[in-house]
Amino acid sequence: MIETDVLIVGSGPAGSSAAALLSTYGIDNMLVTKYRWLADTPRAHITNQRTMEVLRDLGLEQQVMQQATPNHLMGHNVFCTSLAGEELGRLRTWGTDPLSQARHRLASPTMMNDMPQNLMEPILFGAACARGTQARLSTEYLALTQDADGVTATVRDRLTGHEYQIRARYLIGADGGNSKVASDIGLPMQGRMGIGGSINILFNADLSRYVAHRPSVLYWVLQPGSNVGGIGMGLVRMVRTWDEWLIVWGYDIDGPAPQVTEDICKRVAWNLIGDDSIPLQIKSWSTWTVNHMHATHYQRGRVFCVGDAVHRHPPSNGLGSNTSIQDSYNLAWKLAMVLQGHAGSELLESYSVERAPVGRQIVVRANKSIGEFGPIFGALGLLDSTDPAVMQANMEKRKEDTPEAKERRKALRAAIAAKVYEFDAHGVEMNQHYDSNAVLAGPGDERRFAEDAELVHQPSSCPGARLPHVWVERDRQALSTLDLVGHGRYTLLTGIGGDDWRSAVAALAASGFPIRCVSIGPDQDYQDPFGDWARISEIEDDGALLVRPDQVVAWRQRERAADCAAALGDAVGRVVGRMPVG
Repeated sequence: MIETDVLIVGSGPAGSSAAALLSTYGIDNMLVTKYRWLADTPRAHITNQRTMEVLRDLGLEQQVMQQATPNHLMGHNVFCTSLAGEELGRLRTWGTDPLSQARHRLASPTMMNDMPQNLMEPILFGAACARGTQARLSTEYLALTQDADGVTATVRDRLTGHEYQIRARYLIGADGGNSKVASDIGLPMQGRMGIGGSINILFNADLSRYVAHRPSVLYWVLQPGSNVGGIGMGLVRMVRTWDEWLIVWGYDIDGPAPQVTEDICKRVAWNLIGDDSIPLQIKSWSTWTVNHMHATHYQRGRVFCVGDAVHRHPPSNGLGSNTSIQDSYNLAWKLAMVLQGHAGSELLESYSVERAPVGRQIVVRANKSIGEFGPIFGALGLLDSTDPAVMQANMEKRKEDTPEAKERRKALRAAIAAKVYEFDAHGVEMNQHYDSNAVLAGPGDERRFAEDAELVHQPSSCPGARLPHVWVERDRQALSTLDLVGHGRYTLLTGIGGDDWRSAVAALAASGFPIRCVSIGPDQDYQDPFGDWARISEIEDDGALLVRPDQVVAWRQRERAADCAAALGDAVGRVVGRMPVG
């Protein structure tokens, strides 16, 4: 029997990132996937700032940025009758609006980008294998049993048909939206699968003449009477600027899946482009379903599920792979702490408690975003009739010099602007907050939002929040406060007057616990040249913030404690599973 500490089933963004993180933390792990290689289509692509922070912590940020479409080319969501036809309106998206761009730059040392999944997976998978993961391709997970000491998984080599067993202390199910692992351990699910049907068409074509002046990730095409979706709307998605594209169009989920051919794909593509003289090459096509389902609990015993296995939803808001990678970021350090003897197994119970609410939020948000197209259709008069000629005439009426047309124009502008909740929901991406036994909140530590929590990121050092980012400096080099933490260890941040905190951390570190102390301020480890840290940290110079390996604040002491060693020892012991430390 093959043995490992952690067995990971699935090589997508969730599985490969889990493997990369565990290997980085020095944990023996094995990854199996039934496929012969990684993603062969672009699939997920929007990569938000929080995910980029995870990749930065892994040392992979620059690799991703070298291949990704940069933020300034993601910009304008376009609504039109075809790429070559009439434009109905635009929306500045993904942090390219000047005000949103400022918020993004203040929020993180990273930038949002467009990184197709077929380019992202090799980076994550490659890092995992280079750092120690044992990967087995063409290896199908069949079943598992677990006991008090570990999990035994049965797998099949798909090349030879040979079945064998892998014994692990823990197992991570990252096997996608039809997860067998989640089914086998009976995770409780809410919602339903298959509420809508869509077809993807991947193709190459040089469309720069129609898009270079209005760079965007998404071009929404409204064509009443076309066979592109029930309302006559299709999506042309940029994969690579400006010659690789993905078309998405719907079909009736209650009927049989359409029989798609290359000729049909070409006709659909030319129809949405609005120019059948454009040479194009169809690369592939596939069908998929819109889902609205999430698990209410992510683990059972020694088995944990991450990614699409526990949150299944449409690609609206671009939250899928981002949330999947962040699931693994939450889980991997906890497994490492327990396996290395630095925490009690109680710490692992916080995984579901912290991530299940996030999964529910993004499933609800993504499906809600689909419904928010309704006001756009209404403003264009597309809901007033099912007759294509009438629908087209209604669209034209908005150009008239009449009171009704004036109101339609106002309504259209407002409806497009409201899509900011899908295409620039910075708060959904960055305001995640944890409330669990791995976070120690005290009086006055309640998280409050002064602005729209879905739209606006609002930094806080409140326990359960991600550590706020500001730039600090050392040896003439600027670093983010996020660069000072993470890397698989706890960090205590303090300032002038924090010598007792330093001594307390040194004692814990000497006992073998993975923790270090960092001091910020004049003549400290790091300088605060703009005073940003002093303003945003919400503690006094002699106070302390205890930050988890996933860059989340675990505990804070606003001022120096009467006994720093006792206060820190108690806090650390409680947040790592009530295990005595030091």
